[in-house]
Amino acid sequence: MGNTTLQRQLGLTGLVATGVCSMLGASINVVPFMIQKHVPGIGAWVLPAFLFAAIPALFAAYAYAALATGMPKAGGSYIYASRGLHPYLGFVASFSQWFGLSIVIGVVAYVTIPFLRDIAEALQWEGLALGLETGLVRIGLALALIWTYVWINIRGLQSYQKSIIPLMVLMFGMGGVVIITGFFFNQDDFTQAVVDKTGSFPLMEKSSDFKLSTFLSAGALLFASFIGFDSIAQAGGEAKNPGRNLPVAIGLTIGIVGLYYVLFTMAVYNTIPWEYVAQEANQRDITAPGLLAPLLPDYLILLIVAGAAVALINDLPAMLLSVSRLVFAWSEDGIFPKTLSNLHTTNQTPYNALILSGIVASVGVLGSHFAGNFFLGIDIMVTSMMVNFLLICLTLAKIDSINPSISSKLLLAKNVSTRKIIAWTGVATLSFFLVVHTYKDLITEVEAWYFHSTYVWILVMILASLIFFLKFRKLKKIH
Repeated sequence: MGNTTLQRQLGLTGLVATGVCSMLGASINVVPFMIQKHVPGIGAWVLPAFLFAAIPALFAAYAYAALATGMPKAGGSYIYASRGLHPYLGFVASFSQWFGLSIVIGVVAYVTIPFLRDIAEALQWEGLALGLETGLVRIGLALALIWTYVWINIRGLQSYQKSIIPLMVLMFGMGGVVIITGFFFNQDDFTQAVVDKTGSFPLMEKSSDFKLSTFLSAGALLFASFIGFDSIAQAGGEAKNPGRNLPVAIGLTIGIVGLYYVLFTMAVYNTIPWEYVAQEANQRDITAPGLLAPLLPDYLILLIVAGAAVALINDLPAMLLSVSRLVFAWSEDGIFPKTLSNLHTTNQTPYNALILSGIVASVGVLGSHFAGNFFLGIDIMVTSMMVNFLLICLTLAKIDSINPSISSKLLLAKNVSTRKIIAWTGVATLSFFLVVHTYKDLITEVEAWYFHSTYVWILVMILASLIFFLKFRKLKKIH
């Protein structure tokens, strides 16, 4: 099992599925609605905040697409920043990404179980629904989901694509029911449906005025919804025709997911008053299927809840592929033990890197359960990915002077002046979002310091820096 040659087996469809499935999940079925609790006062401004959040992601996507054409290798973000900026900054960018995404894999697995519970309730399997509420069962099933997809990834890219592409198609089909429902009904229909079901309609808070600070905080959090296209770059070492397919896949993924986000969120808020969403969010964890339930017959409720569960589950294989390729790249460079770049002799997959990523994701499951707030994991991911995207944009801005030999290979944005303008604008935009997100995190009152995502991220980066400098010093002595 000592072979370290990845096979180029991922076509354009597989790459797009990797990006789409990494981006969609909790970010569409949960976050646009629970944000009413996490960012009080955002009210009717969720959709504009969603669109605002896409701005820094677009700059980062451009930087990723451009750099992918010149360095189509496994562990994309690490390769890009370490070769085009500085080895240490490359490790910071990618370790930040790896840690944030690995934790969120655990969060996604943990959040999936309530959707399974809702399916059991819709089928009137009360005993099973109650069982899924218990902590031990919820943790056990979440861990089982993670390790099932670790196994599928280890089995090889063919197994991976057979799993992820049908899940993507199924997710869009079932999600389409939510979009059609949201635009077919209106808020009067919803109000009447709730009255018919409960006998009354709850009093709702009055509409709030627009506040710039609240809007910026919501935009920074919703930025998490546009994270995932970077997984395409991490699979650069396994992409067919990478110079063409990697940037095309990134562009298609951003376009497809962005349109889906807008339609989905607009549809739900078209039918359900945001005041009702905010009131429900402050009482319990809510989802798009749960909110629409009063309007729909049982079989359609079951269908959209199942669709939401599929959307969450399909995050797992794509994100595991992404984070494991970062570990593989570090191992190849000697920063992590060489055994982590070993490939399975039959399947040609980095099995040890996948196992390590599965272990960290399992920590995310346990953290979500014992912290009692899965948004902590999302906050950590947002901080991690903002730093990652910022450094990738900085790489594109500086690569012409730092590594002109690689710069000359870039197939996208060959005009250096245009490239630098876009890259530096991305750096400025992402820096602004990072400041907003960090400020909001630090001023939020929490029970203990370790519930601040900023402090957790700093501690992890200190540990990562120690690992890097110890290994880097040894490598310099060898060479």
